[in-house]
Amino acid sequence: MSARDARTGPARDRAVTGGRRQGAAASRPERAPTGNVRSAARRDAGPARPPAASAAVDGLVVGTVPPLARLAGVLLLLAGVAGAAAPFPTYLVVDGQPLSQATGVGSALIALLVPLTCLAVGAGLARGSVPKFGLAYAGVAGALAVGQLLIEVYRGSSSTSRPGVEVLAGQRVLTSGVEVAAGWVLGLAALGLAVLAGGCAAAAWGRTVMEDEGGLDPTRAGLAGAAVLLAVGTVLCLALPAADVPDRLVTDPATGMQTVVTREGPQALLERPGLALLGGLLLAGAVVLCSVVAPSLRPRLAAVGGLLAIAVSVLDAGLLGARDAQGSPDLRWTLPGIGLVLAGLAYVGLTALAWRVRRERP
Repeated sequence: MSARDARTGPARDRAVTGGRRQGAAASRPERAPTGNVRSAARRDAGPARPPAASAAVDGLVVGTVPPLARLAGVLLLLAGVAGAAAPFPTYLVVDGQPLSQATGVGSALIALLVPLTCLAVGAGLARGSVPKFGLAYAGVAGALAVGQLLIEVYRGSSSTSRPGVEVLAGQRVLTSGVEVAAGWVLGLAALGLAVLAGGCAAAAWGRTVMEDEGGLDPTRAGLAGAAVLLAVGTVLCLALPAADVPDRLVTDPATGMQTVVTREGPQALLERPGLALLGGLLLAGAVVLCSVVAPSLRPRLAAVGGLLAIAVSVLDAGLLGARDAQGSPDLRWTLPGIGLVLAGLAYVGLTALAWRVRRERP
């Protein structure tokens, strides 16, 4: 065999076979490393978050809002609507004299303080935003409304059994004959709806997920101590009328001697009989109890909601006393009435402090 035949024989066959393999490899499409790409995509996307929770400022995490919590918001919203409508129609008819709670712009604004707050908080809770803030407000407001509800029932139904001088809607009247009107019915409905909203809030509290990083924890003890002191002062102020009848100085024309004549004034909170006395005791107890519980609620916004409910209720009671004193020439604003306004403003300060306090992130 010649050298040319050797080159064109088996060597040629091997060359042809190698060329075919290189052509097949060149014509075969390249495959991407799918495993590495997917793992890199996962690393770029970051850790997956649960769909039912969302993180916000201060590490706030809000879970799915249960329907019972939204129902509490709807009831609180309805209570605000009824309470906002109550001051304008006739409240009570006492001895043939119709009384209304809103006799001017100032008295209307005071009467709308609590209802408008209920409207705002109830609307937010019904939407499911920051639910424990609304639940805390509804629970505390419902607890305070129980005593007020019993007092209103006494005014409209049982006050004529033991007639006495009382201040109703800013007027000093004698409750010898009382007829209920649309304003009293709307006010009673607002208090009843607030009590129902508080019950729903208490039932939905444990089912509602809302947590934060505990930014309020270092100051909770101080807030609770200040709230308890304010509660004791508030109860002492509630025990006496916020607006009272001043004593009259009478001069004897024959002798020239001056005598102080005591005039009957409005009944104090714990001087009323029956349902009113029970309502006063429940209201005083609720103020103290809620002042102890509200600063301990978690998360921070829940404590804010509980303190806000106490603040608007106490401030409203003090402002109503100021309205009565300004609207009637027979009444004057008393020191307990001034104390209620100051206590309400102090509760507002505690609420603002709880709102602002946050733990610094490292």
